Amino acid sequence: MTPHHFADKNTSQSTAKGLMDNRPGLLTSLASLLASSGTLVCCTLPALMVALGAGAVMSSLVSAVPQLVVMSEYKEVLFGFAGLMLSVSGWLQWRSRYAPCPVDPELRNNCLRTRKVSAWVFVASLVIYLTGFGFAFVLPWLGG
Repeated sequence: MTPHHFADKNTSQSTAKGLMDNRPGLLTSLASLLASSGTLVCCTLPALMVALGAGAVMSSLVSAVPQLVVMSEYKEVLFGFAGLMLSVSGWLQWRSRYAPCPVDPELRNNCLRTRKVSAWVFVASLVIYLTGFGFAFVLPWLGG
């Protein structure tokens, strides 16, 4: 085997290692995105459809996916879990904001890119969560 082959193998291993070092922040950001998306399905989508006058569409959707009713019944638990996931994700991101990246240029770029993606996923999750929270708890409280 040529020395070039060994260099490629080591580079691919080091690239994977660089991505693995940032994995907890990215995974918690993705988990918080999934949890906060559940709040949209549970509470924002039904309220938005009814507000737009699409009650019949909402009725058809509930008959096709009856789990929406169960999710709506347990919205406090759903929002609590999503809030917990967002808190953990935010704490991990805050804790690792000044963590050193590897010296190797390729690994450093992967590290910085993963941090940036994690931050954007976290912000998107937070916006989704707050939108769902507004539809599920704030608007009903203001309306009546």
